[in-house]
Amino acid sequence: MTSEKKKILLVEDEDNIALALEFLISRQGFDLHRVSDGKQALRVLSGDLPDLVVLDLRLPDRSGYEILQHIRNTEPLKVLKVLLMTASGGEIEQRKGLALGADEFMTKPFDTTELTRKICQMLGEEYNG
Repeated sequence: MTSEKKKILLVEDEDNIALALEFLISRQGFDLHRVSDGKQALRVLSGDLPDLVVLDLRLPDRSGYEILQHIRNTEPLKVLKVLLMTASGGEIEQRKGLALGADEFMTKPFDTTELTRKICQMLGEEYNG
């Protein structure tokens, strides 16, 4: 029995971080689609839905908070799992992100093993590091 690959939407404007995440996520066997700004993210979310959104807070044209609010206030997006990431990961940003409905929050720079485990856990998949 074959199961479909879980789909992840990565919303990240920094190429170096995105490349690292693309490598880690694809190594786990997930299908990754990356966009680099909020407008592209909203366009993708209006089509084929991912299983998880990995969302940077600081993006060109829209903040990660705005995109998160859109996800949580829109059917059928409400059910999507969202992992919020930021380089300025103070407690205030974390509390705000979780209050707005993020499922998880991570601060950059992140431990790659911890991030990959968290993504697998959020998708209900086995971590094969």
